[in-house]
Amino acid sequence: MRKLTVLIVATMLTCVSMPADAKTRVAEFKGSGNTTTAIFRVESPWVLDWRLDGDFEAMMGLEITLIEAKTSRHVGRVLYTKHRGNGVKLFHSAGLYQLRISSTLARWSVKIDQLTREEAELYTSKEKK
Repeated sequence: MRKLTVLIVATMLTCVSMPADAKTRVAEFKGSGNTTTAIFRVESPWVLDWRLDGDFEAMMGLEITLIEAKTSRHVGRVLYTKHRGNGVKLFHSAGLYQLRISSTLARWSVKIDQLTREEAELYTSKEKK
């Protein structure tokens, strides 16, 4: 009986000490043209993770705008670029949103991930060049 108790306690301690993967994928969108995404719900904090690729470097472009889903209100421009690349944008606002994505000669992907407050603290702003 004592061995069983020790085994149960050891298992519980192992489970408590294991880090949980708290980042949760809320939505993922991919495309190569213009679109307004499906509605997604997020709590604060959350991150938008974007990627842009294309065959015509000199002519590609991507613009992502955040839209409040209930009212279709323009919240703001999240990204505007004419270059291949990737990045993340951290948000501290909860809500029901959509993205309006406009692209020119480009392939793009966008992931929306829910974060914990602890994970959000690990994000640091990139210095502008």
